[in-house]
Amino acid sequence: MPEGGEGYSSGSVWRLILAVFLENRLAIVGLGLIVFMVLFCFVGPLVYHTQQVFNNPNIANLPPSAHHPLGTDPVGYDMLGRLMLGGQSSLEIGFAAALIAVGIGVIWGATAGLAGGVVDAVMMRIVDALLAIPFLFALILLGAIFTTSIPELIIVIGLVAWLVPARLVRGETLSLRVREYVQAVRVMGGGSGRVLLRHIIPNTVGTIVVNATFQVADAIIFVATLSFLGIGVPPPATNWGGELSNGLSYFYDGYWWLIYPAGIAIVLTVVAFNFVGDAMRDALEVRLQQR
Repeated sequence: MPEGGEGYSSGSVWRLILAVFLENRLAIVGLGLIVFMVLFCFVGPLVYHTQQVFNNPNIANLPPSAHHPLGTDPVGYDMLGRLMLGGQSSLEIGFAAALIAVGIGVIWGATAGLAGGVVDAVMMRIVDALLAIPFLFALILLGAIFTTSIPELIIVIGLVAWLVPARLVRGETLSLRVREYVQAVRVMGGGSGRVLLRHIIPNTVGTIVVNATFQVADAIIFVATLSFLGIGVPPPATNWGGELSNGLSYFYDGYWWLIYPAGIAIVLTVVAFNFVGDAMRDALEVRLQQR
């Protein structure tokens, strides 16, 4: 790729990247699963109408049937409708928390890498110190203190998950800042802000997009973990982790249908995002080879 970065944005390179991505069968499977889950959770309730606000003990703990395909839970909620509602929360939290984590990580890492010297050393020592804290401990502690609503849950996960993106972007920035086109911008009087926004961050987009994909999968696991431990949004709101925890509580009483739907949904969604992330990482290696 030319030093000015023109090859990076050329249509031919991006067409090659897309072709490599589409050749990966697992990527297609993963992408299909993601699309299916999004449609299932957000469009499904428009077709399959259920009552998910008030308890209905008269139909509690019914096994799967024609009227309730996945059965009902201990308070009478239809499990298929509950799965859709829980999926909405899980996906919304996953995407939003990943956006926050990647956003903070990109700004922090790019700033540290471009500044260099003492600034870089101090900023990255802060990251190292935070990474030394057991991740699950930090997540549970912050979750127990702050999570009473979905927005707070999103912020907690985002604030815990930004460290890895910061390290990745900082490493990419250290490589980019010594390139001739970046040095030329500096010689011509371009400030650090211009260099950062116009030349550094745009050229880390591959790293950012790939990491964001994994961050969504991680965030879904994190919110499921918190909800499984009883740290999450209060009912009637729900997510897949809460449903999994509820199902486990009644599993040994013979209500087997309460645990499997949410567990399968979590596994399929996380695996799908990881399939797509792996394929995107492989495809974007084409861009690196063009540099």
